[in-house]
Amino acid sequence: MEKDWKKELNEDMRERLPEDLQVDPELIPYLLAAKAPSESLGEAADNRDDATTDGENNQKNPTDKDGLELTDAQLELVEQMRSRQRPASTLGPSTLENPKAKAIYESLLTRRAEHQIEPTLERVQGVLDYLGNPQELFHSIHVTGTNGKTSMARMIEALTDELGYRTGRFTSPHLVDVRERISIDREPITTDQFIAAYEDIEAQLAMWENDNPGSKLSFFEVLTVMAYALFADVPVHLAVVEVGMGGRWDATNVIDADTAVIGPISLEHEQWLGKGLTNIAKEKSGIIKHAANVVVAHQPDEALEVIKAAAHAMDATLRYEGRDFEVIQRVPAVGGQMLTIRTPAATYQDIFLPLFGEFQAENAAVALTAVEAQLGGLALDGDSVARAFASVTSPGRLEVLHASPMIVADAGHNPGAALALARAIEDDLRWTHTVGIYSAMDDKDIETVLGVMEPVMGEIIVTTMPGERPAKLEKLQEIAEEVFGEDRVYALDGLTEAIGKAGELDDLQEAPPGSTGVMIFGSVVLAGMARKVLNQG
Repeated sequence: MEKDWKKELNEDMRERLPEDLQVDPELIPYLLAAKAPSESLGEAADNRDDATTDGENNQKNPTDKDGLELTDAQLELVEQMRSRQRPASTLGPSTLENPKAKAIYESLLTRRAEHQIEPTLERVQGVLDYLGNPQELFHSIHVTGTNGKTSMARMIEALTDELGYRTGRFTSPHLVDVRERISIDREPITTDQFIAAYEDIEAQLAMWENDNPGSKLSFFEVLTVMAYALFADVPVHLAVVEVGMGGRWDATNVIDADTAVIGPISLEHEQWLGKGLTNIAKEKSGIIKHAANVVVAHQPDEALEVIKAAAHAMDATLRYEGRDFEVIQRVPAVGGQMLTIRTPAATYQDIFLPLFGEFQAENAAVALTAVEAQLGGLALDGDSVARAFASVTSPGRLEVLHASPMIVADAGHNPGAALALARAIEDDLRWTHTVGIYSAMDDKDIETVLGVMEPVMGEIIVTTMPGERPAKLEKLQEIAEEVFGEDRVYALDGLTEAIGKAGELDDLQEAPPGSTGVMIFGSVVLAGMARKVLNQG
């Protein structure tokens, strides 16, 4: 492509552009209109021959504050793309407002909770057998990993929906309403669908449990059966299914998925998945089926070797980040970021993703590669890819809930998620001062998470959440004071009060709007509470 369009940019912008940056002149001044041309397979192969995959690409790091920036005209065009975003899904009245739905949900809550693990596929497979194995009636992409699973599932769903496929999505946990877990055509199921899905499996569920005394399905297992039965009944072309925990023995793993997606793996749930990355990677690799596609995000070497061996043993086709696909360029922008992504089939340029964080850019690369693999390995229509990514939402994942002061919620609850969040505050939000609001379940690594976040936060407010599992306020305060020092820690019993105090602390900075902010983090439950308090749920 010609580069004469650079003459239209100011001198400072021209100097900071990478030499190898190529943009169609027709896209100037529409650089950010997210028209993403896909290359032909031949062109993509030629480009891959010239590309480096060892992290030494000749380009500036777009997350550096002194790196590539967007011009005022480009920022205006980003706003235009933001205006095209798909509206947030509307749940409508709460499930609990319908007497029949409320009764079903409350009956599900009497079952074994999600965190009370009894590893086996026998219960879910048994009920599905009684139902005629509806999970065999649709194609599926199965998503596991330590962090990013829900975001990747939502991106895959957006891509396949934009490409014309009827898609179901099953993710967990929910932020506000249980119906969020099961979506059809990118919308949470209705209350009527929730009721019908349960009633459709109720007789077979009762029959199997009567035939197998002492083997009652858990809350999560029943929802898994409901989702699979509903997907078959709709019917959907493709189900995007997020693993609940691990992979090999997770209730969702009764599907014979065409494509297995493995997000970043770090230490988690070692009491269930085994000690160390090797054991955790073995469990997560358990979703790989014979002759399937396997798409893998950046991994520690120890985990990647396990995944490679598992894929080889299953005669699966492996694609992993850094070798087969990568984010070539990432430029933080207003309301998100601009991406260039290389996949095995094409290079997609000028993709606007309305989400913050380097980790979301990498999630997008994984999702795009997974959909290519699912659809035969060919390049996807570039315009469809651009529209899909521009419409992606990920509630509770670096989600902006309030403008002034700027309040963002993130559901990350482990050290890996905390590292990604800290980087996003520095590289994407670029706040000069951050007030944190934090709470966590009692079994989480609270000290490590707060230690990761301490360097990027001015003060932290610890608060409470309802239920028996969350850590007590006194424990949170004690650990926070050890990490931050007493003068930087506040303890308030209630999220509404914590948000009010955070607003006061933010006001004290007397900084320009948007240059400081409040980060609510540490738990999916807390993120869901924040959405309700700030009228986003």
